[in-house]
Amino acid sequence: MSTGILAFLSLLPILAVAIFLVGMRMPASKAMPISYVVAVGLALLIWKVPGANVAAASINGLVVAGTLLYIIFGAILLLNTLQESGGLRTIRQGFTDISEDRRIQVIIVAWLFGSFIEGSAGFGTPAAVAVPLMVGLGFPAMAAVVAGMVIQSTPVSFGAVGTPMIVGVGTGLSADPTITNDFVGLISFIATKVAFLHMVAGTLIPLFVVALMTRYFGKNKSFTEGLKIWKFALFAAFAMTIPYVLVANLLGPEFPSMIGGLTGLAIVIFAAKKGFLMPPKEEAWDFEEKSKWDPEWSGKIEIRDVAHRSGSMGMVRAWAPYILVGLFLVLSRLKTLPFVEWLQKWTLAAEDIFGSGITASFQPLYSPGTIFILVSLITFFIHGMSGSAYKLAFTQSAKTTVAASTALVFTVPMVQVFLNSGGGAAGYDRMPIELANGVAALAGDFWPIFATFIGGLGAFIAGSNTVSNMMFALFQYDVGSQIGVDPTWIVALQAVGGAAGNMICVHNVVAASAVVGLVGKEGIVIRKTLLPFTYYALLLGGLGYSIVWYAEKGLFNLGSFIVALIAMAAIYIIATNKKRASQITVNTPGGKTL
Repeated sequence: MSTGILAFLSLLPILAVAIFLVGMRMPASKAMPISYVVAVGLALLIWKVPGANVAAASINGLVVAGTLLYIIFGAILLLNTLQESGGLRTIRQGFTDISEDRRIQVIIVAWLFGSFIEGSAGFGTPAAVAVPLMVGLGFPAMAAVVAGMVIQSTPVSFGAVGTPMIVGVGTGLSADPTITNDFVGLISFIATKVAFLHMVAGTLIPLFVVALMTRYFGKNKSFTEGLKIWKFALFAAFAMTIPYVLVANLLGPEFPSMIGGLTGLAIVIFAAKKGFLMPPKEEAWDFEEKSKWDPEWSGKIEIRDVAHRSGSMGMVRAWAPYILVGLFLVLSRLKTLPFVEWLQKWTLAAEDIFGSGITASFQPLYSPGTIFILVSLITFFIHGMSGSAYKLAFTQSAKTTVAASTALVFTVPMVQVFLNSGGGAAGYDRMPIELANGVAALAGDFWPIFATFIGGLGAFIAGSNTVSNMMFALFQYDVGSQIGVDPTWIVALQAVGGAAGNMICVHNVVAASAVVGLVGKEGIVIRKTLLPFTYYALLLGGLGYSIVWYAEKGLFNLGSFIVALIAMAAIYIIATNKKRASQITVNTPGGKTL
């Protein structure tokens, strides 16, 4: 069978997702079973994978889905615990004291706090922490999910203490020992390129977040209202990405996102309290009152304004659970400490399922879900909760988690069947590799532009930048060598594309939506995150093309044209924003017309 036909067939499970989930807006609980059936049919009938292997991959998918549901339950439990204890009310007031402007709040919580959590734990944990926090602050559930997904781009390559680079790229390239004997040095070298690329694209991510929020969830449905704070958004971007790049160059791939996010938090909160680049208080932007929200924006988790039993709670006490989450995540992930080895020792595993070579495993003590549950129990004591209040939080969390299970029990098995489709009697490679082979055959010298999209496709399918890098790092390196360019730049493009793919990844969207009870709206979320993903992948693909072909084609090449076009479009939109803003009537608290 030809490369083109194999590539097309490999694309069918993804097309099923695009058509039914994104195009027809089916809930994931209905769309993903269709995609699963397509993937299984291809594996059995075309790839001729043994039925035992397909069954083993499906079982492994169910185990992975269970681990995700465990994390989801822990995240929801922590949110509900804070709500019932009155801590959420104090946190909400704390953000109001910094700024009542929702645009400022989303940058601080999603971009900066989310980047820190991504650097600490990765694997979708920012959505489990930052998304419910935003809902607790009064954001529509869908607005919170969209914001939480868009920021899962720049910090992702160095998430979970560098796992996508160290494990993902490292494991992928180590399959060919002829590349180098010093994989640690090679990964650090690639990491500096990855950090540079992310800094370029990440500059506009906070602005994307606020512009999408005002466009889709504001009264006036206007990008303009988000773009009005472009100076603050760019300041917040650089407050994170400058230390991020410095750390990548000086310390390696483990700490850029963690230190970048934490440094950015300190700088931006201090600056916001001083009023630096902040919009005037009378121009603070907010959502309309909840009764006027589109019903599809709201999740099944109802955030209530519950006061503490004593009537008030100090800010440090209220924030203590999130401080503990960050502390425990860092302590449990740093390999220089003994906790990582201790926590990973207890592993529940089913090895070589049905003789397929596929192993399903779960490390409950290492899971972020355990940290969320532990912190929830600690919160019960430090916030002085009653037993009935905690019971209510636990019951509500269990109900919400069960509602999310239907989508995940088909989404993740589909992914696992897709990833484990190699080794069949037909002799074809795994579906994702056959798909990449087809694109590479068509792209030729233009491959750098497509490299980011292949990385993003891997993350879209697998739900993980780490897995995408493991699948495609060596493939990308080989393609780079074949077309005669520096292959480490092509691997770097793979890594940043894989990070950007988290914005549109199906099971990450399902998990993030489930945390706030927004079940059945996953396709709508992906439609809203497609634009920032396309921007990220296309900009860096163009930049990568310009870099690798500069010596041969000069500065004026296709990649430079793409970068210049995107840059000019951004400058034009921001520069003409003031004129458009004057044409929009906004009712502010003071009754002023803007």
